[in-house]
Formats: sequence, structure tokens, C-alpha cells
Amino acid sequence: MADQQQLVSPQVIWQASTAAVLNCDAGSVLSGPWRLMLLGDGSPTRHFELLTGNPVEIDLIAMAAEPDQSTGGAPPPEIAELDPPLLRRQVWLRCGKRTLAWAESWWNQQQAATELQERDQPIWRSLTTHRAELFREVDGLAQVDAPWLAERFGRRGPFWSRHYRFFRGGKELTVIREVFSPALEQWLGPAQAQAATATATATALCD
Repeated sequence: MADQQQLVSPQVIWQASTAAVLNCDAGSVLSGPWRLMLLGDGSPTRHFELLTGNPVEIDLIAMAAEPDQSTGGAPPPEIAELDPPLLRRQVWLRCGKRTLAWAESWWNQQQAATELQERDQPIWRSLTTHRAELFREVDGLAQVDAPWLAERFGRRGPFWSRHYRFFRGGKELTVIREVFSPALEQWLGPAQAQAATATATATALCD
């Protein structure tokens, strides 16, 4: 599949503080399954396959040098820790015909050439081909929105998002941002916890 033009990063509507995410204080409005999906340190690729029974396939959008001035929503601040020049990769993740997530990742260009030789393969598979040890740190939880996300997901936003880093040997390897489709509610149930939903409903009725 030929690369298309990079999509403009989605706008951040709301985000938790990094401290709240690292201290496990973020995401109190989320139901248990969604909190595990967004804030757990497991592989979403593996989770999608377990939930759906289908392999994750990648639709590569773009894989190109990071522009000098990014447009759209702000990138995760952790990309400042990567050695330039940078490359950004954007993909859709789907199981069968159903798109379950969108993701973008930032890499040192030379590192990307080494780690992402199979361009259409999920990152987790690429990085674990040789059973190399990795550490994942979830740094951000947010709600984001973009017209092209709503079009592909078939639902209106905002959408739940997170970003995290992979480390190897104590050194930052990549920064990844993922946006999750509401279609996951088929397996995970509603994203918002019942208590939070009831509170929001009561507030709306009193306004």
C-alpha cells in the first residue's frame, strides 16, 4: 500500500496530568475494562486479537520524516527525549473489516529503519520478533477529536486516547499515541463507568 499524506494529529479535548497517570489516579470515570485497556501496560494488539478472535491487520497511512512544524493537536511532550531526526508513522488497526484504533508513533529515523522493516506489521510484533526485552510506560490519557476519526469509526467523538513509551535497555525507543474506537464497547461494554454516567445525567437534569 502506498503511503498517503500524513493526517493532522487530533485535537486534545481533555487530558489527565502525567502525574495522575503514573500514580494510577487517572481514569476514574472509565469502566474497569476500559481502564485496563487504556492504562494497563499490556499490548493492545494482543488484546484486540483476544477480544475479536481475529488477527490485527494494519492499514499504513504514512511513514515519513516529522515535519519541522506539526499542525493539529500537540504531540506528546515525551518525543523531545528521542534523538533527531524523527520519523512519524500513522496507521489504522483493524480486525477483519472493523477498525478498532488509530495510532501514530515517533522514532529516531535510523532506529525506525532497524525496527520497522515490515512496514505493514503491528509495532508489537516488529519489536518482539527476536524476543527482545521491552518496558512500556503509559504517560498520557486524553479525549481527542478529529473529523477523519469520526468518519472512519462511524461515530461522533470525542474518543479515548493514550500515549506511552517503549524503552529498551533503559533508553527510550519510541513514543506511541493510540485512539480507540467506540466499537470496542461490543466486547468491553460502555467506556464510562455507571456511577460516572449517573452523575453526569443528574447534573444535566439539574442544569
